[in-house]
This record gives sequence, structure tokens and C-alpha cells, in this order.
Amino acid sequence: MIDLAKAGDLFIRNQGLIWAGIISTLILSIFGTVVGLFLGVFIAYGKNLKTKPTSSWIKKVGFNIIKGLCNIYSVVLRGTPMMVQALIFKYGCAALGLNWDAIRFPSLISDVFNGWFFAGLIVITFNTAAYMAEIVQSGLNGVDMGQVEGARSLGMKSSTASFFVVLPQAIRNSLPTIGNELIVNIKDSSVLNVIATTELYYRMKVISTASYAFLEGYLILAVIYLLLTLLAAGVLKLIEKKLDGQKISLNPFNRFKRGLFA
Repeated sequence: MIDLAKAGDLFIRNQGLIWAGIISTLILSIFGTVVGLFLGVFIAYGKNLKTKPTSSWIKKVGFNIIKGLCNIYSVVLRGTPMMVQALIFKYGCAALGLNWDAIRFPSLISDVFNGWFFAGLIVITFNTAAYMAEIVQSGLNGVDMGQVEGARSLGMKSSTASFFVVLPQAIRNSLPTIGNELIVNIKDSSVLNVIATTELYYRMKVISTASYAFLEGYLILAVIYLLLTLLAAGVLKLIEKKLDGQKISLNPFNRFKRGLFA
């Protein structure tokens, strides 16, 4: 039986640690999504590299190598669990003599930031980049290439037209999928606890173990993750409306008044 009073008391007594975990999870997911998108753009372009029949053999070989590496990166990172990637990263760093545990800050800052937190940032970013590359590549291929020809007729180079004409449209068309990746990262950041990244799940596990309130602790955890994903979905919806030229309002009574006087 779930003791709601016990769950409330557990949250109040440990709210400092829980809020630090929420901040850590948000930083991990937002940073991983944004920087992963940035890296994914370059990987997507690498996968789309093409050469002309008149290109030199050096250029053809170079482009094929880059294209092959980008495809391998995408397949491997999307084909293996992020938890396994995190463990490989952890023990790979240990084999190279890199000790993330040695990176420490003053106690208040260490409530959120420490060496393993930065290790988690690296893992989630490079994992996300592989998915973002697929998303961006689909977006690029979905834009009418007649626009590139139109831009070139105005004197633009192909590369300039691709970055400033095609890419913005590809990202805009892919925004719902990019937003879904952010929501996935909010939840999947929990697997980084295997390398002691101090995100929300890691902290709640420590709290639940210390208090022997496992059911109540994980119930609180589930509610927080649900609220975070709903908040992210709502913000992304507002951004989409803004990009579509619609007026947005944060006043919840506006919708009620529109319905009342319609």
C-alpha cells in the first residue's frame, strides 16, 4: 500500500537533493539535445556527401572515407544501448588513465556538477548526435532541391545555399522529431547512473535506499519525470506555434474567454 503521507515527508526532507537532481537531468537532456543536434548536422552532411564524375580521385576517396565513417558512427551509436556506451566510456577512460572522479568543485557546486556529470554530458551528447544525424538527413532530403537551384541562380554557391536555405527548412520540418528526442533524453538520462552521474534517478535511488522507502521514492520519481516531459512537450508546442506565425499566450484564461465569446 502506498503511503502518500510518507511520500510527501520523503520529498520535503530531501527536496534539496531532489531539486539538484532535477537541475542535473535538465542540463543533461537540454545540453545533449542542443549540442547533439549541432554535431548531427555535420554528420548528416557527411552522410550526404556526393562527388561529381569530374572530381579528382583524391576528392572521391576523401569523401567516401568521411561518408563511411559517418555511416558507421550512426549505425553503431544507434544500434547499442546508451547504458553500454556509458560503461565502455567509463572503463575506456580508466584504461587511458583518465579519472573523472578526481574532478571536484566546492560542495555547493558539486551538488550538481562533478567529474561524472561531465562524463555523462559527453555520453548523452554523442549518443544523441547519431539520432539527430538521421533526423536532419531526412529533413534535408525532404526539402525541394529546386530551392537550391533558385538560390544558385541568384549567385549563391551550393554550400551556402545548402546551409542558409535548405538547412533552416529541414530543421523546422524536423522540429517535432527533435522535440521528441529531447523528451527521450529527459527519461533516458536515468541510465547514466551506471557511471555515477548524479542525475535525478541516481539521487532518488540513494534517498530511497537510505530511508527504506522504495515504493514512495520511485513514485515521486515517476511523477517528477512525468511533469518534466509534459513541461517539455508544452514548451515545444509553443515554439512550433510561434514559428508558424501564431500568437501565443501564457494566460490560461485567454482560451476560456475565446470559447466563451466565440
